[in-house]
Amino acid sequence: MLKNTQQLLSIMEQLRHPEQGCPWDLKQDFSTLIPYVIEEAYEVVDAIERNDHDDLRSELGDLLLQVVFQAQLAKELGLFDFEAIAESIGDKLVRRHPHVFGDAVFANDEQRHQAWEQAKALERLEKQPEMTGALAGITASLPALMASEKIQDRAAQQGFDWPDVPPVFEKVLEELDEVKEAWQSGDQAHIQEEIGDLLFVAVNLARHLKVSPEIALKQSSQKFTKRFQYIEQHVAASGRGMTDCELAELDALWNEAKQQLKK
Repeated sequence: MLKNTQQLLSIMEQLRHPEQGCPWDLKQDFSTLIPYVIEEAYEVVDAIERNDHDDLRSELGDLLLQVVFQAQLAKELGLFDFEAIAESIGDKLVRRHPHVFGDAVFANDEQRHQAWEQAKALERLEKQPEMTGALAGITASLPALMASEKIQDRAAQQGFDWPDVPPVFEKVLEELDEVKEAWQSGDQAHIQEEIGDLLFVAVNLARHLKVSPEIALKQSSQKFTKRFQYIEQHVAASGRGMTDCELAELDALWNEAKQQLKK
């Protein structure tokens, strides 16, 4: 394993050689590689969801390449190298698992999660002592859905949370009413604000129900796509386009799609 890792690092170093390297690789820097890091991470997720293990191995390799590429750039600048990255994550895993690598004992997953969050808070404080708030250090570039979940989870760790589920349902209905009021006012900025509040509390409901809002929304989008494609295929078979059909007909096909795709 170490031989293959070293070979990969050597290949990357050769690709970045000032004279014999690849022109494209030589043009890259930390920022230009951002789209590729994101793309490869999503392709790993896609392979997992398709349960394609051969593709997963390949996609994990592509994602590892991005780590190796960034490590090579940092090494050239005298910042750190791949070994430092491995050392850093190794130390972090040991530090965040005192029940495995130390004497700590946790009674349940909630206690383990609290200890994990406390360890992360200490790490953030060591990095930036001025960032003392519970919400400090949340990555600004996170997708909004994931960021809102993380914000709410951090706040809950400080006791700022509903004690059980029923009040969250009530809050969802309250925010839905406020969206309707904003819509009736015709104030587009206010509508956007209230839609944001509705989405935020929907994420909170998902969190209380132990559901990942990101995964739930993705599954719903996939379900909608399959049903919509079913409608498209049936309409096309009749020699028409979607816009040639009455909404009632499309709605009937939608209900048919729901039944057929369940089978």
